[in-house]
Amino acid sequence: MMLSSTYLTLTFAVIYAVTIILLVVAVAFFTVLERKVLAAIQRRRGPNVVGAWGLLQALSDGTKLLMKEPVFVSGANYYIFLFAPIVLLTMSLTM
Repeated sequence: MMLSSTYLTLTFAVIYAVTIILLVVAVAFFTVLERKVLAAIQRRRGPNVVGAWGLLQALSDGTKLLMKEPVFVSGANYYIFLFAPIVLLTMSLTM
């Protein structure tokens, strides 16, 4: 029995999506683990103050980073200064 190409494409897409999601979750947990280990080495409290077991610390850090007041150089082109990091990040993630 031959499988259709649509079925195979859908199967690979699902496997790819699940893999990406698992990698993102693994990176988030490794970040929390790294913070806890560094806190233990430095004998200070770890990232356990935000959410259960510190699992919301990464979300809190990302929100803080996005909410910071932007600094613009007065002599620079506004649009290039604003969009250059976005373009470079997009290019680095897609290539």
